[in-house]
Amino acid sequence: MKRLLKWIGGIFLALIILGILGIYFSSQTRLKRIYEISEENVLIPADDESVERGGHIFKFRGCEACHSAGGEAYASASTGPGMQSHLNPPSQDVPLMEGSIYLDDPAIGRVVASNLTTGAGGVGGGYTDAGWVRAIRHGVRMDGTPLLFMPSTEFYYLSDEDLGDVIAYVKSAPPVDNVLPKSQVSFAGRVVMTLVPQITFIPAELIPHEAERPVAPAVGVTPEYGEYLSYSCKVCHGLTMSGGKIPGFPASWPPAPNLTWGEGSALPNWDESGFMNTLRTGVTPDGIELRGEYMPWTSFQHMNDDELRAVWAYLESLPTKAYGNR
Repeated sequence: MKRLLKWIGGIFLALIILGILGIYFSSQTRLKRIYEISEENVLIPADDESVERGGHIFKFRGCEACHSAGGEAYASASTGPGMQSHLNPPSQDVPLMEGSIYLDDPAIGRVVASNLTTGAGGVGGGYTDAGWVRAIRHGVRMDGTPLLFMPSTEFYYLSDEDLGDVIAYVKSAPPVDNVLPKSQVSFAGRVVMTLVPQITFIPAELIPHEAERPVAPAVGVTPEYGEYLSYSCKVCHGLTMSGGKIPGFPASWPPAPNLTWGEGSALPNWDESGFMNTLRTGVTPDGIELRGEYMPWTSFQHMNDDELRAVWAYLESLPTKAYGNR
């Protein structure tokens, strides 16, 4: 009997080892896949107006929240251990884009927003204009391998004009030295990616790279343009915007609220001005303070009035859904 139990235990251990190896090599194949992306003809302007507009988009689309931390980050980059900027302290309007370790969670991995500048540790000097297009729109590096955690599933829908302006803004950033570790998926994250088909930390896997480009709606206070401006909201609130638990996020992350007029939604008690004030101040009409680490109102506050009105028009147009019907 002891010999039988030992034999069964050996088989069980062998199966565990094979499972671990299978998960590792399966996920590694996906992480090292080479994507062949056709070059897209996106004009990268150089005039000040386009760069300024690109900065506006960069801020409200949430890019700044990950890749830059404003003046305080500049002080850290200038005087912090092992970091030294090439420049004198810039004005508040000069982009930094020095990058940051956005999240480090054993359940997922290490999420690092790259230093986008040409300084030490920055990726800016290694990207061509076409490379920037592939990285932002398709989530693919210059060597064709996929970027981890980069929300290109949102930026895929950017119009050529908006994307060109954003790239112009990124290229205008002064060099900042900030050497960061690479993003990586933890083994627990690899297990999740392998066993749960709906979850991936490789956005390039979700993008229809060779499909006909989606046409961006005309600028205006319309539900269509409001949806275009708020694609990032669907990451947390779901494709139907009805909220609920967010797949693939850390267990500590709170569920997203319902943004339709369905069960559990606070929006029926709001109006347009209350919504706009919420995204400008982080305080709801009910007096609830939004936690910026979960609800990125500090990015959305950069939208102008017409953009916020368009997003409100989009939310008003949504079909009523029960909470969590993602």
